[in-house]
Formats: sequence, C-alpha cells, structure tokens
Amino acid sequence: MNQKIRVRFAPSPTGPLHIGGVRTALFNYLFAKKHNGDFVLRIEDTDQNRYVEGAEEYIIEALNWCGIPFDEGPGKEGSVGPYRQSERKHLYKNYALELIDKGHAYYAFDTPEKLDFHRKDHEAKGKTFIYNWHNRLKLNNSLTLSEDEVKDKIDAGQDFVIRFKSPQDETLILNDLIRGEIKIDTNILDDKILFKSDGMPTYHLANIVDDHLMQISHVIRGEEWLPSLALHQLLYNAFGWNAPQFAHLPLIMKPVGKGKLSKRDGEKGGFPVFPLSWNESQGYREAGYFPEAVVNFLALLGWNPGTEQEIFNLNDLVEAFSLDRVNKSGARFDPEKTKWYNHQYLQKTNDVELAELFQKQFATKLGPDNSQLDKTLIEKVVSLIKERANFVSDFWGLSSYFFEAPSSFNEKMVRKQWKEGTPALMQSVASIFDNCDDFSSARVEQQVKNWITEQELSFGKVMGPLRLIIVGDMKGPHLFDILELIGKKESLARIETAITSLSN
Repeated sequence: MNQKIRVRFAPSPTGPLHIGGVRTALFNYLFAKKHNGDFVLRIEDTDQNRYVEGAEEYIIEALNWCGIPFDEGPGKEGSVGPYRQSERKHLYKNYALELIDKGHAYYAFDTPEKLDFHRKDHEAKGKTFIYNWHNRLKLNNSLTLSEDEVKDKIDAGQDFVIRFKSPQDETLILNDLIRGEIKIDTNILDDKILFKSDGMPTYHLANIVDDHLMQISHVIRGEEWLPSLALHQLLYNAFGWNAPQFAHLPLIMKPVGKGKLSKRDGEKGGFPVFPLSWNESQGYREAGYFPEAVVNFLALLGWNPGTEQEIFNLNDLVEAFSLDRVNKSGARFDPEKTKWYNHQYLQKTNDVELAELFQKQFATKLGPDNSQLDKTLIEKVVSLIKERANFVSDFWGLSSYFFEAPSSFNEKMVRKQWKEGTPALMQSVASIFDNCDDFSSARVEQQVKNWITEQELSFGKVMGPLRLIIVGDMKGPHLFDILELIGKKESLARIETAITSLSN
C-alpha cells in the first residue's frame, strides 16, 4: 500500500476523556509514528445538546500531558480542516443528497408519534420494530411517495430525515485487523438516519465523509463501534470510495467482575479513571502519576509485545507496536499494577528532579519559612527513601523526621524497646556523639558499634531504642545515614527530649 498512513482520534466533547479514550488515542499515535504517518484529532460535536463547555480543551490538554500530541487538529490546521464537525456542517447535506440520487438513501417523513405507535404495536406482539426492507414500503417516505409529493412536503417545511437504504439479501464480508473476517447478513440491518431536518448529519454520515475527506487510511477505535462497521462499509460502497482499514480495540474491563471500566469503579476503588481531574473526579496527573507511567500501563492494556518486557518509553512503544499483537478480548484493569508502574518510573527519575517535586510540599508541611530548605539535603533524603515510595506524595510520610523531630512515639514500639536501663544506655550514646568530631555516617557507626562490643551489649538493645528516639517509629533507611543528615546537634536534642518524655 502506497497510501500515506493517516489515523484519527475523534472524541465527542461531552465530558472528560476516559482512560479508555486515552488508550485509543495512544494506539492511533503509536501506529501513525511507527509508519511515519499522521495523527489527526477531530472533534465530533454534531450533537450540540450533549456539548460540554471545556471538554475540548480538556481533551487537548490530556493528550499533551500524556506526550502524544496530534499532528493536525483544532489549533494545528492542516490542509483538510476544519477539524470540528460543527464547522463542517455545510459539507454533509450534499453527500446525503448524492446518496438519494444514487438510490442508496431516501427521505422519510414519519412522525415520532407514528414510529412510537409501530414500536409499541410490535412489542405487544412480541416483536422488535426495525425500519428496513421488510416495512419501508408501508411507511411515509420518498420510496412510496411521488417526486411532487416529496417536493411539496419539503417546501411546506415538514420535518424529514434522510435514511440509508440497507441492501436486502446480501452477505457483507468485512475484515478487521484485530478480529479477522466478519460476516453480516444485511437483512438484519436497519435503515439508519444519516441526516436530520435541522441541517445536522448523524454521527454515521459525518464520520464517513470526514474520514474520506481527511484521507484516513486506518480507523482504530473501540469495540463499541463494531455494530456500526457494516453500515460504515456500506456507506463507502454506496459512495464508491475506498474504505479505510478498520481495527476495533478490546474494552478495558473492571478490576473485578465483568463489564467495562467506569467512573463509578474508580470512585469505589479509590483510583482515577481520567487522565486529568474533572470536577470532583481526580485525574492521574493530580494523583501524582508520571505521564510516562500512564502511557506505559495503558499500552499494555490489550496489547502485548510478545516478550517479558514491561517497561517501555514512548520510543520503545512506537518501535514495538503492531496491531496484530492487540488482543480480541477485554483487558482487566489492575489499579495495583498502575502503582507498580509509577514506582518504576519514580526509581528511574533523578534525585534532583524528585527533590524539586518534593520541595513543593514543604510550604504546606513546615510553613512558608521552611520551603527553601537546603537542596542538597533534600536530594540526599530523596535518595535514601525513594525506593519505598510509589509517588512523590509518599515522600513526606517516609521522611518527615529528617526535617522535624518526632512529636510522638509509636506506643507499641515504646513498650517493646524502652526498658528500665534504656535511658542510661541512651545517655552513653549521647556522650559518644558529643565526642565525635567527624559526624559522618561511617564514623559514628564505627564508634557506636565499637562501644556496644566493648560493653558486651546486644545490638538490638541499643539500636532499637535509638531508632525510636530519632524517627519516632521503627522505620526508615540506615540509621547512621539519618544521623549524619540531621546532624550532631539535632541528634543530641532528640535523645535528650526522648529520655525526658519516655522516662515519664
């Protein structure tokens, strides 16, 4: 195929972008970049009743935050714009009329009341009402009316729709790049509405016309569009256009049970389902995820590289991606795995960058006067604690004792560690600290351990209470690294405070 690869992501601005939508955009982006093609953003806003203010800006910001920006779209005009369907509405009517001229569509004047009557009548008989070949010649449309009657109705301003005339007694053979061959009996298809009398096309007509005019080579979209595939292929056939190749992606499933992942699952499970916050719903960005981690875990929801590799940067993904390794069945969403991915990216991020992110928390934790703490100290603290963190927001809980003395001590650990002779032992440790000219981690460790050995004490008898005094709990990295960073003066002050408060 010599045609240039062009794909499109075509969301409706009816609210925030779900991560399922982000994954669709990502797979389109990866496929385009793999083949040196174009990734187009088209805003499908023909349904003005469902339009939500700010949703289009949200979609664009989300794609940019994820690092998968579009090549053409609103604000990045190419040669086939505009890229909002509401700005293209003048185009669609002529295409609908072309289908009428070719005998593939017709005017229908049936009122909503009449159609409702037919629906209820069928239900009463245990049947389903479908407007198609078996009843269209009994209904109020241009297939049963004369040209003059049709013209009179339109001139009189009577409401109408333009319906597609689905073929009868045909077997449609479709090919999906993920699902393979699909056979459809055209007798089961209804005559879908393509154009409404308010001058607006329905999704189906606008979608096909735009994909054709925008020279889209591959339509990669969610499996919820599979039921529309037959109609879309028939529209291409009716216009005499080459259809793009289709690929329908599997759903992202709930963490437990069956069904598609929803906003409610996120609220119940305490995890985001949107890339960015929207109203009360938290986004991955605000939850502290790295965009690279989000892209990495989304790529592996429904696609596998055929190897054991799990960590991919964007360039790796572009290199490895192919549609033939996308699964047919839904991919279960695992909130714990998303945290694991973020943990991996946090460990790969350099300490300077992490320290800058961490420092933003200091004004709220320690007051504005402490927001400018020594950067080198913060970097060293980060290097000691980051291994235990999934998010930068975990840093304070893991390291607060570096920046302020503990205000309380873990009661369970006090009962376990603080014995009758402990205050005297801690006084001896304070004397060792006091006499240390070199308060480096290695030197202090050597001095304390020599003393423990000389006194024939157990290490646990000294090191447990000492950690409790310095940290307030039995947690944290190597104790002597903590002591070096908080310094001699602060270490002595903490011992003194703890002896007084714990002895009481």
